[in-house]
Amino acid sequence: MVPEFLVQLRDFISQPWPWWVGGLMISLIMFLLLWFGKNFGMSENFRVMCAADGADETNDFFNINWREQEWNLLVAMGAVFGGYMASHYFASPDGEVAHVSAATVESLRQLGLAFAEDKVPLVPDWYSWTSIFSLRGLIFIVGGGFLVGFGARYAGGCTSGHAISGLSALELPSLVSVIGFFAGGLTMTYLIFPLLFK
Repeated sequence: MVPEFLVQLRDFISQPWPWWVGGLMISLIMFLLLWFGKNFGMSENFRVMCAADGADETNDFFNINWREQEWNLLVAMGAVFGGYMASHYFASPDGEVAHVSAATVESLRQLGLAFAEDKVPLVPDWYSWTSIFSLRGLIFIVGGGFLVGFGARYAGGCTSGHAISGLSALELPSLVSVIGFFAGGLTMTYLIFPLLFK
């Protein structure tokens, strides 16, 4: 039997929140990170893990003091743990984890993505483990994953690192990167995406 106060807490946490609450939380976290001289970025964790596993002995790129970045690994683990908690304990009474607006679903359908009416989360049918072994899946899933990883390394950070941490620190390279992210996203959405999925 779950205590009543835990049920009320779950209902309070799992309700839809205004967009500005997320903005306030990100601002608070960034203020604390800057206060303590830390830089946030999820993709940096790959470098930290490689350095911790001894890659510094084979490549100077990994020759860093990875222990100074242990806190960043905890952030990544917290994201995974938080996702698990949200999907298993904070789902709405009807079983939905994510609430996607009808306008978003309609926009995606107009771009050529087909979704089952009751399918949550919204994932295209071709995005699955079995699709990896098809030519389309190999190109989109494996090739796309490689390009995301390569792009994050080439740009010196991922979208969260540049758009949240870098811009908060008023770094010009992060501004250039964010402009590139948006330009690439718009190009993909309106020029490349319709050619690939129609």
